[in-house]
Amino acid sequence: MTTLQSSRLRPRTILLLALLLLRGSVAFAQSAGETAAGALKQTVQSPQIVTYQLQSYLRARAARLPAPSSADSWTTEAQRIREHVLKDVVFHGWPEEWVNSPPHFEDLGEIPSGPGFRRRKFRYEIVPGFYTTAVLYEPQSLKGRVPAVLNLMGHFTSSGKAEEFEQTFCINQALRGMIALNLEWIGMGESNQPENAHWFAADLDLVGLNGVGLFYLAMRRGLDFLDGDPDVDPRRIGVTGLSGGGWQTIILSSLDERVAVSVPVAGYVSLKGRAERLPEEPGDIEQNATDLVAGQDYSTFTAMRAPRPTLLIDNAEDDCCFRAPLVRPYIFDAVRPFFHLYGRDDDFEFYQETAISAHNYGPDSREQAYRFFAKHFHLPAPEQEIRVGEQIRSYPDLAGGLPADNLTILGLARKLASGVTRAQPPSDASERIHWRDSEREKLRRTVRYRPVTVKDPWLVANTNHSQLESVSYRFEMSNGLSAAGVWLEETGTKPGAPLSIVLNDDGR
Repeated sequence: MTTLQSSRLRPRTILLLALLLLRGSVAFAQSAGETAAGALKQTVQSPQIVTYQLQSYLRARAARLPAPSSADSWTTEAQRIREHVLKDVVFHGWPEEWVNSPPHFEDLGEIPSGPGFRRRKFRYEIVPGFYTTAVLYEPQSLKGRVPAVLNLMGHFTSSGKAEEFEQTFCINQALRGMIALNLEWIGMGESNQPENAHWFAADLDLVGLNGVGLFYLAMRRGLDFLDGDPDVDPRRIGVTGLSGGGWQTIILSSLDERVAVSVPVAGYVSLKGRAERLPEEPGDIEQNATDLVAGQDYSTFTAMRAPRPTLLIDNAEDDCCFRAPLVRPYIFDAVRPFFHLYGRDDDFEFYQETAISAHNYGPDSREQAYRFFAKHFHLPAPEQEIRVGEQIRSYPDLAGGLPADNLTILGLARKLASGVTRAQPPSDASERIHWRDSEREKLRRTVRYRPVTVKDPWLVANTNHSQLESVSYRFEMSNGLSAAGVWLEETGTKPGAPLSIVLNDDGR
């Protein structure tokens, strides 16, 4: 860190988003402390300015959609992106034996069902010691291999797979000739506990594993299960889900070519579109995982679906996020040319839900999904949704039960952290200098350190009392962002006095 001169600030390299500069005596009287508190409460820059700067910063760095010249060139490029994202991002740090292990589903028995379908509950392992649950819905009578749909859940309800609309949706799929597998998402339903909060994915990052890998493995296990089911036609597997389930749908179906048909619902937008609505739509940590949208974006992931059938559903007046008119330009209009390259324009659709002004996968949207799956799975065209209210079961009826010592996201991070070893610095002084420089370079690469300079220190406010004077600065950075800081100095401080830089997670 560069030492700042007491005469006045000059442009210097800086790595601070908020800073407090204290100079002079540390033994301020109570009145001086009160004066300091008053100086620190002064507004240096408005939150609106900070938000705008961050929006501009992110929009300028959002990945742009490729511009392929042919279907063959995009097929090749999409495969390169797919391999890169899986190897270098999603599975970064994850043991190969975990990534490549076969699905392990335990059949926990049949759940009372109704005419035309049956259902069973399962418990399955995501990684060793970490389980979640699922429910399988099947047609009562199976003749040969049939299509299957992986139904993924989001954050919208703590009841998970017992949610009424989800049961209705899966039962209807079974009654229409499809096998439906409904996975319990981590942190919801039976795994709804504090240490499974998704923000703990950052703790997995800290021990060297990309946090998004856990969520990807959780949903891919379901796809592996369906792909290996002798009653499932592996050429007719679909994926769908609402909200976080919509995010899972686009990620899984863009990165795994086994997904023939994809129907993500109100689950994502491009980074550029998300930045335009900060801070209302900051996104969850798995959606904005480390390196996930570096070099590619959700528009790119959508384009990677070409030429496989894809229906995007969003709500016109969503009370959560992803309003249809605000996301369509980025994830549909911009992607249509990719399907056109293959001559498959009709296999890429967008539906705007207007019947319900809320975050939902309501009857209208579900009927669009039935229609789309039937069309591309070559099933009879469905009529309206079949009423199955009497077949809805309670949360306890669907519960599979998790092991008493089942891992959580935080628990997994702690377990992995216990195995981290740190090399001791060399005892030889010259070797220690080389080791230090090498470790610093590793740290720079890990945190993506890019130094910036203070382009201009703005003088915003000041105070001057009998014991204390202050100057408030807005530091305009060379990268377009800014930082706020307050210089505090005891009146009459002699030149050459010591200086302290004080930082606080909660700001000044």
